[in-house]
Amino acid sequence: NPTTLPFWVRDAGEVLKGHTKQYVFISTVSVYKTAGLKSVDESSPQLEYTDGDPMTVTMQQVMKNVETMYGAMKTASEREAKKWFGERTTIIRPTLIAGPGDDSFRFTYWPYRIAKDGEVLAPGDGKDNVQVIDARDLAEWTIRVVENGTMGTFNAAGPKSPMTMAQQLDAIKAAVPGGKDARLTWVPTEFLAEQKVTPWGDMPTWIPRTDPDYAGANADNRRAVAAGLTFRPLGSTAIDALEWFNAAPEE
Repeated sequence: NPTTLPFWVRDAGEVLKGHTKQYVFISTVSVYKTAGLKSVDESSPQLEYTDGDPMTVTMQQVMKNVETMYGAMKTASEREAKKWFGERTTIIRPTLIAGPGDDSFRFTYWPYRIAKDGEVLAPGDGKDNVQVIDARDLAEWTIRVVENGTMGTFNAAGPKSPMTMAQQLDAIKAAVPGGKDARLTWVPTEFLAEQKVTPWGDMPTWIPRTDPDYAGANADNRRAVAAGLTFRPLGSTAIDALEWFNAAPEE
């Protein structure tokens, strides 16, 4: 399960220690201390919680301070998993997860907006890197990791090769119904900042190159690829995410 709080891992460890051959912990690339870095790999420095005992932190506290606490709690949870399961621990650090079933709209905004065609505001100059992974690719690979007894720490970041914001939106345009009629208008990062249009929030999947967290969009996935992680085309993710969203209840 995608555990956020270390005491949840402790509780599972107390029950499962000595009774399982492998413990898979779903973490996040948000564990990395990205300031000053251009990219991150599995050995990059991680965020740490320094305001007390992480075992006492509640989900309510994390939700009030997601930007500062989420990654640090995942770091503490990774450490707790290794405490209980040692070398039998597999830690998977996904990037943004997309596809059918995602109700966060953090990727689906783009196929939804592009399918409406017309002029579409696109952030920056199109050259900023973007990383997403289809939930189904992540799930299928996690199963293979267990079937193969693969241990270690892995960045589950897609696609296989670097992808720019322009490449992402072009792939979505080519895939979704009506997308070919959409016209992308690229708006400078500085102007968007002046208008308080936020990266990642108002403009999903986007982190500009000037952002201190930009290294989080450049997670090295070679170790995961070598361990069997595969990726379906981004267009398939876009189509299926949009179909799921359009078929969901209005609320």
